[in-house]
Amino acid sequence: MSATSPASPLLEVRQLSKHFGGLIALDGLDLELHAAEILGVIGPNGAGKSTLFSLITGSQSPSAGEVWLGSRRLTGLPAHRVVRAGVVRTHQIVRPFAQLSVLENVAVGACCAARRHGTRDVRERARRELAFTGLDAQAARLPATLTLAGRKRLELARALATEPRVLLLDEVIAGVNPAEAAELAALIRRVVDERGVSLILTEHVLPAVMTLCDRLIVLDRGRSIASGAPAQVVRQPEVIEAYLGREQQAGP
Repeated sequence: MSATSPASPLLEVRQLSKHFGGLIALDGLDLELHAAEILGVIGPNGAGKSTLFSLITGSQSPSAGEVWLGSRRLTGLPAHRVVRAGVVRTHQIVRPFAQLSVLENVAVGACCAARRHGTRDVRERARRELAFTGLDAQAARLPATLTLAGRKRLELARALATEPRVLLLDEVIAGVNPAEAAELAALIRRVVDERGVSLILTEHVLPAVMTLCDRLIVLDRGRSIASGAPAQVVRQPEVIEAYLGREQQAGP
């Protein structure tokens, strides 16, 4: 993160709630993300992390609360307009277009950018993101031929092709081997350092969370129970009870 964060947040979540009948998935959450910051959102399964991402990016509507990107209110906008505004997400379960090549998948993301380009420019920008994510040699292949780590890089490349200001990463490191995890973590850091994109990430790979994140927010049952510097947050008894303790009790 930059040495001095701006006084006003880049992205702000205000009292965001989501109810599914009697189930409260998110309960009055406040959140701020600043420029060139990596904010980690962690918590046990069912804590509300994926719901938070869906509400921010417009694929679900909140029961209450608002999402702001700078001075622009995102709440109520359809997902494609949220992408054009500069906020995009990846998914825990990668979702490439199976019958399109790796290059064509990323070109789809480029077509969703806020500014319109000709077809040639779209492909050029797609190739740029493939080079950035280390997939340029696989441009003509189908996504199914990639490893899991490769498909996660593809998901990231497609998101970057939309030219985001804010990128939400949903467990982009989970499920890969330690060497691949280290490479993906380094790539995420480059997204911030070289592109100036601000990130919110959810992740169960705690070493990556501790290394990458400037701040952490811990969710439990839809509420924030702790926030602050990673090294401080993970030592709090509430976090150990709600997240780390449950994960350990669950076993491998």
